[in-house]
Amino acid sequence: MAPRTNDNEPERDDDVRDVADPTASHGGPALPGTGEGADERAAAVRRVRTARERKDHAGASDGERENGPALSAPARVVGGEEARRVAAVRRTAAAGRRRALHLAGCAALLAVAFTAGSVAIGAARGDDGRRIAPASAAVSPGLLATADLDTGITSLQAHLRDQPKDFTGWATLGLGYVEQARTKGDPSRYPQAERAFERSLDLKPGNDQALAGRAALAAARHDFEDALNYADQALKQNPYSERALCTRVDALVELGRYADAAEAADTADQRRPGIPVFTRYAYVRELRGDVDTARRVLEQALSSAASPGDIAYVATQLGQLAWNQGDHDRALTHYARALAADDDYVPALEGRARAQAANGDRDAAIEGLKDVVSRYPLPGPLVELGELYEATGDKAEADDQYALVDAWTALARANGVNADLDTALAAADHGDRAAALRAARAEWNRRHTVHTADALAWALHVNGKDEEALGYARKATATGYRNAAFRYHRGIIERANGNTEQAREHLRAALKLNPGFSAPGAREARTALKALEAAE
Repeated sequence: MAPRTNDNEPERDDDVRDVADPTASHGGPALPGTGEGADERAAAVRRVRTARERKDHAGASDGERENGPALSAPARVVGGEEARRVAAVRRTAAAGRRRALHLAGCAALLAVAFTAGSVAIGAARGDDGRRIAPASAAVSPGLLATADLDTGITSLQAHLRDQPKDFTGWATLGLGYVEQARTKGDPSRYPQAERAFERSLDLKPGNDQALAGRAALAAARHDFEDALNYADQALKQNPYSERALCTRVDALVELGRYADAAEAADTADQRRPGIPVFTRYAYVRELRGDVDTARRVLEQALSSAASPGDIAYVATQLGQLAWNQGDHDRALTHYARALAADDDYVPALEGRARAQAANGDRDAAIEGLKDVVSRYPLPGPLVELGELYEATGDKAEADDQYALVDAWTALARANGVNADLDTALAAADHGDRAAALRAARAEWNRRHTVHTADALAWALHVNGKDEEALGYARKATATGYRNAAFRYHRGIIERANGNTEQAREHLRAALKLNPGFSAPGAREARTALKALEAAE
């Protein structure tokens, strides 16, 4: 909400509802993500989904149509070997998890007690001297990081309608909206988060919770310069703010400042060691080619994880690391560990589907990705699903997924998200190639990372600009980051420039590192390498 122009105007329930309640309907301003443009984009998403649902419904049995499917989507996906993996991990972890949950519950109660005390001291009275009740333990920031996110947000909205001057509550609500947008793929929450942080800062200028929240929001919108700026402001107020320390690492990584990111990760590890810091520390090392250190740190983080959410998160990071190295069986084991802790954890479901596809279990992979994108239609899994459909010859279903990527991108941009990297990656292979190049150039102008270098190199290649593409392809592989797609792109671009020896080297490296990195990419890499080897 914009700051009030009349400080003497009494608080109205509508003032709170505009920011705190996304379902409110009254004569005030339009809700974030609404309006003609957003309505059209949302309608596009619904049209594609409805067409797909009609097709699914038409193929269902009479019993399924009347009573619903016999099993939930995740249950249908987990079959055979995957079911045995998850069950085995659950049995092994059950006893230890019961004790860990008991300890975690005690720790959470202590954390709430300390948090409530600090809030009571720091926000006991408003500017007019009246006492302000803090957010209750039921809506503490810790709750917003759990699977009960929606319930926590609803409780916090109710609290803020009763106590609209609780600046910590507004900051926590903003963080809840950011997390909701991230986990649900719903960028319309970002404007609500922004207004919540503004409200917190109006009530308590310079408070580190809201500044750290603004940093997280900027990072979620891919505005990494602002994310770094707000994180630095928050750390001036509170050098031990875990969220600000972590967002600072994220921002430096996404700006391509890897040496600075490594230093920031070391600082964060000294000040606030814990799972959020450990996972970022590991990723910084992975980007610089130090896979062994990344794996060791993540394994240590997993051994210290107590809550189901932390276990699922860290195990999924280990699965992604194993996937990048082409160890698909180990990746599946890590994803099974994640899903044993939280069988609805979407990143693990997505990772498992990708590993299943690489292992040749295409049907299970398609079912798994269908479940993922039905809830969270983000560009990555939509493209992966589209490519799997193409591999089966179902061009119509593939095109549906690519259309949803376009719809999501438009909706994201309408809500302040910079989606150029997503656009470049998807459109280069499955859309408007000229648009892919424009987006990739725009993203490179903002930040110089290995990912933006790779995206720009590939967009230049598909537009026939291979000489220019080569420099960016070499930048993408310069840090030692072990990524098969980057190697594949560079190999194809080297070949287009007549550098046959280097082309063979990088295509071989891509297929050796991760032979299942992409259904169409791996196929093209094998075809190109075979032709190059035949010409030797």
